[in-house]
Amino acid sequence: MNWDDIGFLLSKNKYNENSLIVEIFTKEHGKISGIIFGGTSKKIKNYLQIGNQLYVNYNSKSENRIGYFKVEIQKVFSPMYFDNSKKLNCVISAMNLVKLLTADSQANKKIFSLIDNFYNLLSNSEWLKNYIFWELDLLKILGYDLDLNNLVNKKIVDEKTLYLAESSTEKKLVPNFLIEKNEQVSDLKILLSGLKLVGDYMDKTILKPNNINFPTSRNQFVNSLKN
Repeated sequence: MNWDDIGFLLSKNKYNENSLIVEIFTKEHGKISGIIFGGTSKKIKNYLQIGNQLYVNYNSKSENRIGYFKVEIQKVFSPMYFDNSKKLNCVISAMNLVKLLTADSQANKKIFSLIDNFYNLLSNSEWLKNYIFWELDLLKILGYDLDLNNLVNKKIVDEKTLYLAESSTEKKLVPNFLIEKNEQVSDLKILLSGLKLVGDYMDKTILKPNNINFPTSRNQFVNSLKN
């Protein structure tokens, strides 16, 4: 098996003294694991940053054996945020979610486009709000649509609009911006509550039923926003 493609680096782990095992989400082939021989060398290690877009050549002797990549840098993204810990943690968290939630070797151009568009939202002044909707879009593409508009009840309390999601066992306050999507949000606490709501849904609906631990990278991202 031999093919060329472009993809985003989702993860990397040391394989031996000189090589890496990586996961790359490619445009035509989906999430693929493989070895990069010499991946720790000075020549290429600097651009093997999580989130960068790579041109890849993949070779494998059979579908049942791990193959190997030859890679070239296509677009540099992650180093742009080395001086911004919040956005860098956001990149790492987003790529890890794609890694955790997607199946191997299943092409999905909607997810590839979503990753491609991810970097546009980071340049926006409302990047954190937009990132929350990015996570919701990822879940929707994967078949886990959190349709809040059909889950909430609208109430007016002290002349303020509240949205409540109620069940027989619990009642949750839903941040207004998740329903009124054009609403501007400057209060970090409100944005954090939105991240928590999406994280709780992800954990309850996807991760725990599949015995997947809640990703440490997302907790680190949320914690970096509080500092």
